[in-house]
Amino acid sequence: MVGIRPDGAWTGAALLLALALGGCSIPIADLPSLGTPADAPRAKDAGSYLPVNQLPPERDETAMNPAERAKIQAELVAARDRQASATASKDQAAGKDQNQASK
Repeated sequence: MVGIRPDGAWTGAALLLALALGGCSIPIADLPSLGTPADAPRAKDAGSYLPVNQLPPERDETAMNPAERAKIQAELVAARDRQASATASKDQAAGKDQNQASK
């Protein structure tokens, strides 16, 4: 005789209940009997965001003086020009290779 085993039904119900309650779980460290006590002060995250209406504090000094800014801009322009000339020469070499291959 074929039938449903009663222990299979209980196992299925227990599994379904565990899955349903699993979404409502809390971290183990936050449980009252484990981890730190609930009233213990916690350290704030160093990388956390400021509250919405709070602005960062004003700086005491300028971020960069004009001489440093001009030096960095000149270095960036020189790097851009080197990259552009390297890319142009590479494209010209690739164009010559394609022209020779098509002949």
